[in-house]
Amino acid sequence: MVTAADPGKTRTSVWLSPGHGAPARRRSEAPSGLDRDRITGATVRLLDAEGLARFSMRRLAAGLGVTAMSLYWYVDTKHDLLELALDRALGELPLPRSAPPAPAEPAAPADPPVPAEPAADGWSGRLRSLACGYRRLLAEHPWVAPLTAAYPNIGPHARAFDSALQRLLDATGLAGACRTGAHLAVSQFLHGCGGAARRTSEGDFALALDVLIAGIEAKAARPGA
Repeated sequence: MVTAADPGKTRTSVWLSPGHGAPARRRSEAPSGLDRDRITGATVRLLDAEGLARFSMRRLAAGLGVTAMSLYWYVDTKHDLLELALDRALGELPLPRSAPPAPAEPAAPADPPVPAEPAADGWSGRLRSLACGYRRLLAEHPWVAPLTAAYPNIGPHARAFDSALQRLLDATGLAGACRTGAHLAVSQFLHGCGGAARRTSEGDFALALDVLIAGIEAKAARPGA
């Protein structure tokens, strides 16, 4: 199992390093035919095929037809590469669009009233889509769940995911401690129930998600929430 840091060693996230952790070596000496993007993509494919426990820089290099040392022109450590692969996988998750802005003033035409926004387009529908998409992602990439627990998970796609979730919770109308609690509940649900994607049936996941959304709706409906 990969841990956030090797025993007795301190490491920082690749996303907190200058230049996103690219080793400070002369590019003229780097092996030809390689770049960080290609190496990251190959890492995702190898993790999908063989799993996290069997992943190694030597196996990755063999698949790319290079020596293991060649990879260290582009990443300093295996941990850096796993962080890059984690964020690459999260980039596959489709994020919900933002809710359309409310009109400045109500229209008063003779046309029939416009139907209310369908539930699928409201915040609850978009949250449901986001949660189900995240579950599918974890089912397709089983190694993502343990890596999200091992690493800070602060890459650009991870931040985009959290921003999308924050916008959905903004749309609930909750504020203060209720808003914080809703964010914590959704995050724990996704990383907990979603992390067991292969062991939880779609029906059970959908039921648990319905209960979670209903709780947020009930809390938002209370005065002062």
